[in-house]
Amino acid sequence: MIYLDCNASAPISDQVMEAVGHAMRTTGNPSSVHSDGRAARALVEGARGAVAQMVGAAAQNVIFTSGATEANNLAISGSGRKRVVVSPVEHPSVLQARSETEMLAVDENGVVIPGSLETLLEGSDETALVSVMLANNETGVVQPIADLADIAHRYGAFFHCDAVQAPGRLSFSMSSLRVDMLTLSAHKIGGPRGVGALILAPEVEVDGMIKGGGQERRRRSGTENVGAIVGFGEAAKRISKTLDGATRLRSLRDELELRVLATVPEAIIYGARVNRLPNTSNIGVVGVSAETQVIAMDMAGIAISAGSACSSGKVTSSHVLRAMGLSEVAAQSAIRISLCPETTKSDIDHFLNVWLSHIKAVKDRTKAA
Repeated sequence: MIYLDCNASAPISDQVMEAVGHAMRTTGNPSSVHSDGRAARALVEGARGAVAQMVGAAAQNVIFTSGATEANNLAISGSGRKRVVVSPVEHPSVLQARSETEMLAVDENGVVIPGSLETLLEGSDETALVSVMLANNETGVVQPIADLADIAHRYGAFFHCDAVQAPGRLSFSMSSLRVDMLTLSAHKIGGPRGVGALILAPEVEVDGMIKGGGQERRRRSGTENVGAIVGFGEAAKRISKTLDGATRLRSLRDELELRVLATVPEAIIYGARVNRLPNTSNIGVVGVSAETQVIAMDMAGIAISAGSACSSGKVTSSHVLRAMGLSEVAAQSAIRISLCPETTKSDIDHFLNVWLSHIKAVKDRTKAA
């Protein structure tokens, strides 16, 4: 299988699996005071430090969660802010975290228009939380987070950033982004599925949604998932090595797009004119169903996607592309290729051979009809 769906979930390294296995053999509950419990606690705190270091944060401000969805919900619901301002290209876990949200404007590339944030915030005296992702999971488009955060702070708003796609692909820190809260996910960086983190800036606090035992400094009750957390920490320790390979992935991605456009001139690379993640390409050939493209690639042993992974397992039109002004037909015709650190040139060559053959076959059938 050629795996070109790294934005959905990244492959787990042998080192991460080994670390998880070791942690799973540790019997104690991290809240217990006996030696087994203290051993489990030490593993959790070691991982907390590694995740914090990855983004230049303080370890005590890392809250482990069941994943990025819970972290995003905790940031929005636990902020205590009456108003929630989001962009229309956010992950559903942000868009659906609150029943009433105020929507920012984005341009044709899906980049938030800073003036729209200023307009929304200057029109009310109520406290607000602004949530904008660092890099889009579907198009790879990078937002001007530091500039947006400065605007939010000027009006007394908190700023939350879903940064799950950025580690290992972009160089950043909590301080460089100037955000109050940051969401991360382990399985996007080669860690286990089912664990994420919400990281707070100094002096920022949240009201925990899950009450009970008081774990995670009363911000998120429930016995910690020691094995997954340790795997998250191990993946975080290896992130600098992943970042070192980002230039190679950008070259592969750029070559892929050049060859696509040379062979299928009507193809569109969404977000290509602005700053993007180096591993992500969102390609549209209007009128060629994304669902049939995904199926055709899968039958050839190639994994791609048509946007973000959803629980239904069905291919639906992209809300991100619709927010960028695309028609329903165009939004249903776009596929996402997201390269992994392990992706090779031969993987790209094989994908292009199969994909271009599929596009040609569809066009030939359309002409014949």
